[in-house]
Amino acid sequence: MRIAVGGVSHETNTYAVASTGLTEVDEFEVYAGARLVELLAGTGSGIGGILDECARRGDEILPTSFAIAHPSGTIAAGAYAEVKARLLESLAAALPVDAVALELHGAGVAEGIDDIESDLGVAIRQIVGDAVPISAVLDLHGNVTPAMGEVFDLLLGCHLYPHTDLDARGVESVELLHRIVEGDLRPTMHVTQLPMLLPPATTDGENPAALVNAVCAEIEKQEGVIDCTFMHGFPFTDIPDAGASMITITDGKPALAEEIGATAAAWVWDHRERFRTEVDTPESAVRLALTSDHRPVVINECSDNPGAGTPGDGTHLLRAMIDADLQKACFGFITDAEVVAKAIEAGVGEVIEAQLGGKHDDLHGAPISISGTVRCISDGLLTLRAMLAGVVLPLGPSCRLTVGGIDVIVTSKPFQTIDPEIFLMHGIDVTRYDVIGLKSSQHFRAGFRDIAGVIITADSPGLSTNRVEVFEHQRLARPSWPVDGAATFASAAAAD
Repeated sequence: MRIAVGGVSHETNTYAVASTGLTEVDEFEVYAGARLVELLAGTGSGIGGILDECARRGDEILPTSFAIAHPSGTIAAGAYAEVKARLLESLAAALPVDAVALELHGAGVAEGIDDIESDLGVAIRQIVGDAVPISAVLDLHGNVTPAMGEVFDLLLGCHLYPHTDLDARGVESVELLHRIVEGDLRPTMHVTQLPMLLPPATTDGENPAALVNAVCAEIEKQEGVIDCTFMHGFPFTDIPDAGASMITITDGKPALAEEIGATAAAWVWDHRERFRTEVDTPESAVRLALTSDHRPVVINECSDNPGAGTPGDGTHLLRAMIDADLQKACFGFITDAEVVAKAIEAGVGEVIEAQLGGKHDDLHGAPISISGTVRCISDGLLTLRAMLAGVVLPLGPSCRLTVGGIDVIVTSKPFQTIDPEIFLMHGIDVTRYDVIGLKSSQHFRAGFRDIAGVIITADSPGLSTNRVEVFEHQRLARPSWPVDGAATFASAAAAD
């Protein structure tokens, strides 16, 4: 089969525009042509899984364009127009194709376009026609709309948070595309939207999101059911369709797709209170760490998670750690290019005085006055291991500073801490420390769940706080839980 591969991926935090501005075209990394295959095959991404399965089956891979930007503010109109045009032009040049396999996100917003995924789908459909199947692997934080369900043949959201199954979903998308082209599958898809903004919820252990996955897995055992996926939605996007949803796919049975979608969504709605989380402030989290008998203690600062579009230079948790005079502690990492430049100018072994962090806004905390010894300087070229394995992150020049009893890693560009690799790059073995501070909502679990003696979540003011109800929801379809206590879900009664 001739399969065109590409996509546009961006998780848009519309609230972040006030702190970091619009997302411009130079913030997108574009993989096109042979470079797409060379750099993304074999990685733990959706595209990686697609490429690997196409190669295994002997398909003719037609690499188009894949543009991806770090989670951030609304995409500038011109930037979206450019990355969209690259994808469409390269797809048109690849014709004829038997199928199109994409990696998208599901929560992409550009100026004037609340749903870039369906916008892309419509444009792609105009190029390839109605007979060519189109699949898209999605991040489970996609705000999935009925419009997406109408234009795509397959929407396959990852099931796990941390997203360690994106590549597996890419493999599955190719398997299903083959079945469609070979006449063995006639997919009918339904999107059931829930009036709820779900705080970031891990699928680890017996957490409620894991229980939802178990409900979906049971539904998938029914005859004629191809897929049942719970999409958590992205609560930091102020658009009418923000929120959780259920994607259900059957083999030629549209009524069944709608029925099972209502059943699964009703389970989520009826158990919605289980998703409420009580977490500590940075100060109380540090106090708990000091009294814990389990080492190392991992404190994750969920409210300044660059993986949700925050600036990554928040100081609330790091300040609490410094104020508590922690010893044998490390923090990875805070973004501050100015401080990195000062460390490089001073050199390893020298002491620098600096104002660390807090450069973008007041919400995430004021700059911290530090006196730090420069221990290590790196190029910040990080290869992920625990999630998105094999993907290379260019974090820019980076350094390790010792501030009191805390080793602090500072980078030039933001990203959430997924695994210990950023520490190892700077000479830190986290297993030898008592307390590890980091910025992430849930993805850090992929690299730290087996290391941590205990995990404590610290929440504070920030653009990715678990308290999703504190944001202004000017455009969200209302009522919606937990913003509105009176919110209802009609399908819940019907499904009982």
